[in-house]
Amino acid sequence: MKRWSIWLVLGAAMAFLVLMYSARHHEAANAAGSPYHFGFKRSVNGSLPSIGQEGFRSLLERYEAIFLGDTSRKELYLTFDNGYENGYTAQILDVLAKKRVPAAFFVTGHYVKSRPDLVKRMAAEGHIVGNHSWSHPDMTTISDDQIVRELDKVKQAVAELTGQKEMRYLRPPRGIFDERVLAVSRKAGYTSVFWSIAYADWDTKQIRGAQYAYDKVISQLHPGAVILLHAVSKDNAEALERIIDEARRLGYEFKSLDDLRKRSY
Repeated sequence: MKRWSIWLVLGAAMAFLVLMYSARHHEAANAAGSPYHFGFKRSVNGSLPSIGQEGFRSLLERYEAIFLGDTSRKELYLTFDNGYENGYTAQILDVLAKKRVPAAFFVTGHYVKSRPDLVKRMAAEGHIVGNHSWSHPDMTTISDDQIVRELDKVKQAVAELTGQKEMRYLRPPRGIFDERVLAVSRKAGYTSVFWSIAYADWDTKQIRGAQYAYDKVISQLHPGAVILLHAVSKDNAEALERIIDEARRLGYEFKSLDDLRKRSY
């Protein structure tokens, strides 16, 4: 056999092996379930937002996760992520008390340890204290047992502080999840809570002013909305009262997640 023929055969064999490896690797990745980063098509002019990925939507529905409430009713569900304290949560709680608005605060282990006084206040004033994991990991990268430990540590720490025995709601850190994370957390007694209104408010170096926060939230209002705000944002704290007043002027009512009876997808 001529030398060029030998190289041709060897090249074809190598290409076949690479193709087989790639296919098997792809199949394994699909079997394991690729992680999702929660995202959605935003509401514009009161239209309903939508989830773009079909597999993503069906998973949320299968595990009864929350993305939207009842979209036939002008109800809003206000939620905050509290990974750490930046000096604005007390102001937020003051506004919520003044306006008689219920909210859900998703706390991490760091938050519970560093600001137990604020966690106690959340519970004492009738707000939901939810689980945001102990150390804020990407839960798709840790084992089932580690996921349960992350959640249990927050639940136990909050119970010791507040006497709150139940913790029913979870927000996966950074909105990263897969079917395994949904299944393990559901088995542990949690409803995963995502959102249908949000904006880039977590970067404390980007302070754009209360008007910016107000415009970002109000422009996305829609029936059944689950609003995600980060309590580290000065803009959010300063805009919150106006947001509540304008939403009510538009006919919306703020409800607790405990009152959510219908999930829409």
